[in-house]
Amino acid sequence: MFHKEGFKIILTTFFITAGLALFAHFFIDIFWLQKLIQVLALVLLILVLQFFRNPKRITQKNDNQIIAPVDGKVVVIEEVEEKEYFKDRRLQVSIFMSPINVHVTRYALGGKVVFSKYHPGKYLVAWHPKASEENERTTVVVENQVFGKVLYRQIAGALAKRIVNYAKEGDTAVQGADAGFIKFGSRVDLYLPLDTKINVELGQTVKGGIDVIAEK
Repeated sequence: MFHKEGFKIILTTFFITAGLALFAHFFIDIFWLQKLIQVLALVLLILVLQFFRNPKRITQKNDNQIIAPVDGKVVVIEEVEEKEYFKDRRLQVSIFMSPINVHVTRYALGGKVVFSKYHPGKYLVAWHPKASEENERTTVVVENQVFGKVLYRQIAGALAKRIVNYAKEGDTAVQGADAGFIKFGSRVDLYLPLDTKINVELGQTVKGGIDVIAEK
Protein backbone atom coordinates (compact mmCIF):
# COMPACT_ATOMS: atom_id res chain seq x y z
CA MET A 1 0.00 0.00 0.00
CA PHE A 2 1.27 3.46 -0.91
CA HIS A 3 0.41 6.83 0.59
CA LYS A 4 -1.83 9.08 -1.48
CA GLU A 5 0.73 11.88 -1.26
CA GLY A 6 3.07 9.81 -3.43
CA PHE A 7 0.73 8.86 -6.27
CA LYS A 8 1.83 11.63 -8.67
CA ILE A 9 5.53 11.16 -7.93
CA ILE A 10 5.25 7.37 -8.28
CA LEU A 11 3.48 7.71 -11.64
CA THR A 12 6.00 10.26 -12.90
CA THR A 13 8.92 8.10 -11.76
CA PHE A 14 7.40 5.05 -13.46
CA PHE A 15 7.25 6.84 -16.80
CA ILE A 16 10.80 8.17 -16.37
CA THR A 17 12.03 4.66 -15.55
CA ALA A 18 10.24 3.15 -18.54
CA GLY A 19 11.54 5.91 -20.81
CA LEU A 20 15.15 5.46 -19.69
CA ALA A 21 14.93 1.68 -20.04
CA LEU A 22 13.54 1.92 -23.58
CA PHE A 23 16.04 4.62 -24.56
CA ALA A 24 18.92 2.46 -23.35
CA HIS A 25 17.54 -0.60 -25.17
CA PHE A 26 17.09 1.06 -28.56
CA PHE A 27 19.76 3.76 -28.65
CA ILE A 28 22.70 2.54 -26.53
CA ASP A 29 24.90 0.01 -28.31
CA ILE A 30 27.39 -0.51 -25.47
CA PHE A 31 25.98 -3.46 -23.55
CA TRP A 32 27.34 -2.63 -20.09
CA LEU A 33 26.21 1.02 -20.37
CA GLN A 34 22.77 -0.05 -21.56
CA LYS A 35 22.33 -2.35 -18.56
CA LEU A 36 23.74 0.22 -16.15
CA ILE A 37 21.17 2.83 -17.22
CA GLN A 38 18.36 0.30 -16.94
CA VAL A 39 19.44 -0.87 -13.49
CA LEU A 40 19.82 2.70 -12.19
CA ALA A 41 16.37 3.58 -13.52
CA LEU A 42 14.89 0.56 -11.75
CA VAL A 43 16.69 1.43 -8.51
CA LEU A 44 15.21 4.95 -8.68
CA LEU A 45 11.70 3.52 -9.01
CA ILE A 46 12.24 1.11 -6.11
CA LEU A 47 13.52 3.92 -3.86
CA VAL A 48 10.49 6.09 -4.61
CA LEU A 49 8.10 3.18 -4.02
CA GLN A 50 9.67 2.29 -0.67
CA PHE A 51 9.66 5.93 0.45
CA PHE A 52 5.92 6.35 -0.10
CA ARG A 53 4.89 3.00 1.36
CA ASN A 54 2.09 3.18 3.89
CA PRO A 55 1.92 -0.09 5.83
CA LYS A 56 -1.28 -0.82 7.67
CA ARG A 57 -0.80 -0.49 11.43
CA ILE A 58 -3.24 -1.70 14.08
CA THR A 59 -3.04 0.70 17.02
CA GLN A 60 -4.09 -0.46 20.48
CA LYS A 61 -5.84 2.78 21.45
CA ASN A 62 -5.26 3.90 25.03
CA ASP A 63 -5.89 7.41 26.39
CA ASN A 64 -3.21 6.82 29.04
CA GLN A 65 -0.49 6.29 26.45
CA ILE A 66 1.37 8.35 23.84
CA ILE A 67 2.35 6.24 20.85
CA ALA A 68 5.10 6.93 18.33
CA PRO A 69 3.78 9.33 15.67
CA VAL A 70 6.37 8.14 13.10
CA ASP A 71 8.93 5.45 12.37
CA GLY A 72 12.52 6.33 13.21
CA LYS A 73 15.16 6.74 15.90
CA VAL A 74 14.73 8.60 19.18
CA VAL A 75 17.36 11.36 19.09
CA VAL A 76 16.25 13.73 21.88
CA ILE A 77 14.78 13.18 25.36
CA GLU A 78 15.09 16.28 27.48
CA GLU A 79 13.29 18.98 29.42
CA VAL A 80 13.07 22.17 27.36
CA GLU A 81 11.29 25.50 27.12
CA GLU A 82 8.57 25.25 24.47
CA LYS A 83 8.41 28.77 23.05
CA GLU A 84 5.60 28.77 20.52
CA TYR A 85 2.45 27.54 22.23
CA PHE A 86 2.94 26.55 25.88
CA LYS A 87 5.73 29.02 26.69
CA ASP A 88 6.76 26.85 29.62
CA ARG A 89 8.82 23.74 30.41
CA ARG A 90 7.95 20.48 28.66
CA LEU A 91 9.49 17.06 28.06
CA GLN A 92 10.67 16.89 24.46
CA VAL A 93 10.95 13.56 22.65
CA SER A 94 12.25 13.78 19.08
CA ILE A 95 12.21 11.05 16.43
CA PHE A 96 14.45 11.30 13.39
CA MET A 97 13.36 9.70 10.11
CA SER A 98 15.93 8.73 7.51
CA PRO A 99 14.92 8.57 3.83
CA ILE A 100 14.37 4.80 4.17
CA ASN A 101 11.82 5.09 6.99
CA VAL A 102 8.04 5.20 6.54
CA HIS A 103 7.19 8.93 6.51
CA VAL A 104 3.52 8.81 7.46
CA THR A 105 2.71 10.97 10.50
CA ARG A 106 0.13 9.40 12.83
CA TYR A 107 -1.75 10.92 15.76
CA ALA A 108 0.18 10.07 18.94
CA LEU A 109 -2.97 10.37 21.08
CA GLY A 110 -6.68 10.73 20.68
CA GLY A 111 -8.52 13.93 21.51
CA LYS A 112 -9.42 17.29 20.04
CA VAL A 113 -7.14 19.33 17.80
CA VAL A 114 -6.98 22.75 19.48
CA PHE A 115 -4.12 24.31 17.49
CA SER A 116 -2.62 23.80 14.04
CA LYS A 117 -0.18 26.14 12.31
CA TYR A 118 2.23 25.95 9.37
CA HIS A 119 5.58 27.78 9.42
CA PRO A 120 7.69 28.27 6.30
CA GLY A 121 11.42 28.12 6.97
CA LYS A 122 14.86 26.75 6.24
CA TYR A 123 15.98 23.20 5.42
CA LEU A 124 18.72 22.59 7.96
CA VAL A 125 19.58 18.94 8.61
CA ALA A 126 16.83 17.51 10.81
CA TRP A 127 19.14 16.86 13.78
CA HIS A 128 20.40 20.47 13.85
CA PRO A 129 19.66 22.10 17.27
CA LYS A 130 17.83 25.01 15.59
CA ALA A 131 15.82 22.87 13.17
CA SER A 132 12.73 22.87 15.41
CA GLU A 133 12.64 26.68 15.38
CA GLU A 134 14.02 27.64 11.96
CA ASN A 135 13.06 24.87 9.51
CA GLU A 136 9.81 24.52 7.62
CA ARG A 137 7.44 22.94 10.14
CA THR A 138 3.90 22.50 11.38
CA THR A 139 2.80 22.69 15.00
CA VAL A 140 -0.26 20.76 16.16
CA VAL A 141 -1.73 20.54 19.67
CA VAL A 142 -4.10 17.75 20.67
CA GLU A 143 -5.96 17.79 23.99
CA ASN A 144 -7.41 14.85 25.91
CA GLN A 145 -8.56 14.28 29.49
CA VAL A 146 -5.49 12.32 30.65
CA PHE A 147 -2.54 14.32 29.30
CA GLY A 148 -4.20 17.66 28.81
CA LYS A 149 -2.53 19.34 25.83
CA VAL A 150 0.23 17.58 23.88
CA LEU A 151 2.10 19.29 21.08
CA TYR A 152 3.74 17.59 18.12
CA ARG A 153 5.80 19.30 15.46
CA GLN A 154 6.57 18.01 11.97
CA ILE A 155 9.97 19.36 10.88
CA ALA A 156 11.38 19.31 7.37
CA GLY A 157 14.97 18.14 6.93
CA ALA A 158 17.65 18.93 4.38
CA LEU A 159 15.90 16.78 1.75
CA ALA A 160 12.29 17.36 2.75
CA LYS A 161 10.65 20.05 0.64
CA ARG A 162 7.04 19.62 1.61
CA ILE A 163 5.19 18.92 4.82
CA VAL A 164 1.60 17.69 4.58
CA ASN A 165 -0.56 18.24 7.67
CA TYR A 166 -4.17 17.06 7.81
CA ALA A 167 -4.91 18.29 11.34
CA LYS A 168 -7.29 21.25 11.54
CA GLU A 169 -8.49 23.04 14.64
CA GLY A 170 -11.70 21.44 15.88
CA ASP A 171 -10.93 18.03 14.35
CA THR A 172 -11.21 14.87 16.41
CA ALA A 173 -7.81 13.15 16.50
CA VAL A 174 -7.97 9.35 16.46
CA GLN A 175 -4.88 7.74 17.99
CA GLY A 176 -2.85 6.00 15.28
CA ALA A 177 -4.79 7.56 12.39
CA ASP A 178 -3.08 9.31 9.48
CA ALA A 179 -2.26 12.91 10.44
CA GLY A 180 0.03 13.87 7.55
CA PHE A 181 3.21 13.13 5.65
CA ILE A 182 6.71 14.61 5.29
CA LYS A 183 8.44 14.10 1.96
CA PHE A 184 12.08 12.95 1.90
CA GLY A 185 13.68 12.98 5.35
CA SER A 186 12.58 14.76 8.49
CA ARG A 187 11.88 14.76 12.23
CA VAL A 188 8.91 14.90 14.58
CA ASP A 189 9.09 16.45 18.06
CA LEU A 190 6.65 15.67 20.87
CA TYR A 191 6.22 18.08 23.81
CA LEU A 192 4.72 16.33 26.83
CA PRO A 193 3.76 17.38 30.39
CA LEU A 194 6.66 17.18 32.85
CA ASP A 195 5.02 14.44 34.92
CA THR A 196 4.81 12.10 31.93
CA LYS A 197 6.60 8.75 32.23
CA ILE A 198 8.91 8.25 29.24
CA ASN A 199 9.07 4.65 27.98
CA VAL A 200 11.82 4.98 25.35
CA GLU A 201 15.58 5.57 25.39
CA LEU A 202 17.96 7.59 23.25
CA GLY A 203 18.93 5.68 20.14
CA GLN A 204 15.90 3.40 20.29
CA THR A 205 14.14 2.63 17.02
CA VAL A 206 10.37 3.03 17.19
CA LYS A 207 7.48 2.15 14.90
CA GLY A 208 4.72 4.69 14.29
CA GLY A 209 1.27 3.74 15.51
CA ILE A 210 2.64 0.80 17.51
CA ASP A 211 5.35 1.61 20.09
CA VAL A 212 4.46 3.42 23.31
CA ILE A 213 6.54 6.57 23.79
CA ALA A 214 5.12 7.64 27.14
CA GLU A 215 2.28 7.03 29.58
CA LYS A 216 0.52 8.25 32.71
